[in-house]
Amino acid sequence: EPSPLLPAPKDVEIYSYNFQSLLRWSPVQVENGSVLYTAQYRTGSYEEWSDMGCAQIPQTWCGFPPAIRRRRWTILLRVRAELGPLASAWVHTPPFVAERDTTLGPPKVTMVSASPDSLAISISPPFTPETGDILQYHVSYWENTTSPTEEKLSESKTLFQIGNLKESTLYCFSVQVQLQIYSGHLLGQQSAPECHRTALS
Repeated sequence: EPSPLLPAPKDVEIYSYNFQSLLRWSPVQVENGSVLYTAQYRTGSYEEWSDMGCAQIPQTWCGFPPAIRRRRWTILLRVRAELGPLASAWVHTPPFVAERDTTLGPPKVTMVSASPDSLAISISPPFTPETGDILQYHVSYWENTTSPTEEKLSESKTLFQIGNLKESTLYCFSVQVQLQIYSGHLLGQQSAPECHRTALS
């Protein structure tokens, strides 16, 4: 039976970046004693609540256990505050589906090599792809002049070339990843622009 004397955690949210997810909330302030928290999960297809490995913890976050790190599962979470024999009401999260609700970071540019008319770029994805993942990289590039016009390029490989460039000229580019998912696609964040000069022939 939840106690009216102990407030429930506030600002309860799921933070998810590159498919790494955790539940977090604001601390509950009480006059004396230290508040502990218990978090539980269940999947959309199962009514039973299970322990997340976060029972009576002092910290205000709880990482997803391996059992629920599935991209397409619907996950529901709840957390409550506990103080001695008192427990607050449970606070529930809206249904979470990693494939729909995670934020994809920018790809990492691992190498750039310049020739007179092109830049060869090697990148790595922001998360470890699972078998069957279809990734597409969107590259925006522009000449670093007073009025740059942006060109776009889409590649499914992690090593590609931006061609038809002028020699000994500074070009800038930015990359983002797109992951093909069940309901369409998930677009990642854009990488910070990087500028490189093409070679002199």
